[in-house]
Amino acid sequence: MSPRRSAEGAGDAAPARRAAILAGGLSRRMADHDGSGSTPRSKASLPLAGRPLAAHPIATARLAGLAPAVVAKPDTPLPDLGCPVIDEPATPRHPLAGVVAALELYEEPIVVLACDLPDLPPELLSELAHRRARFAMPVHPRPQPLVARYTPGLLPRLRVALAAEEPLVGVAESLGGDGLRAAELRGFGDPEVMFANVNTPEDLRRAEARLAG
Repeated sequence: MSPRRSAEGAGDAAPARRAAILAGGLSRRMADHDGSGSTPRSKASLPLAGRPLAAHPIATARLAGLAPAVVAKPDTPLPDLGCPVIDEPATPRHPLAGVVAALELYEEPIVVLACDLPDLPPELLSELAHRRARFAMPVHPRPQPLVARYTPGLLPRLRVALAAEEPLVGVAESLGGDGLRAAELRGFGDPEVMFANVNTPEDLRRAEARLAG
């Protein structure tokens, strides 16, 4: 990795070369997925179409020309996902923990993806990667800050928001930047499908059906 830049924000207009797949969450609503009703497991490891759930956005990132890395809590049980794993702080449990950890490590623009979005089109990720903006995200019908371009110049604001555990959508709305809205998003596919995350057993079944074709 290159030496730390003297000024955060240098190169914020450059294309993103990396994707950070956030996998710090637990699948609390999936605790009974295996029939045990036991302790929640890592959402990233849930099986979907013969692969761990997180493997799907990882593959999409590669198709978009981005180098993927998974960002997770140090104690998160993860399968072998074939890419680097970045440790985020153990606390707080907040999506920005992973965003900040990846930006601090790479010191360059990144595309951030939640690990539970298996239907994202690579063309959308490529578009986000090449936006010449400090921040860019889809908006359909509400902001999608877990499919977004983040840049080092945002770190001061993101650190404050993380320390205060501010709601993620409110933070994203405060950042300004580019918003990809319905008319533009439809050029990449059906927004209702691409932003369908996997939170419940029923969500997982629907994703299985979509991927089965």
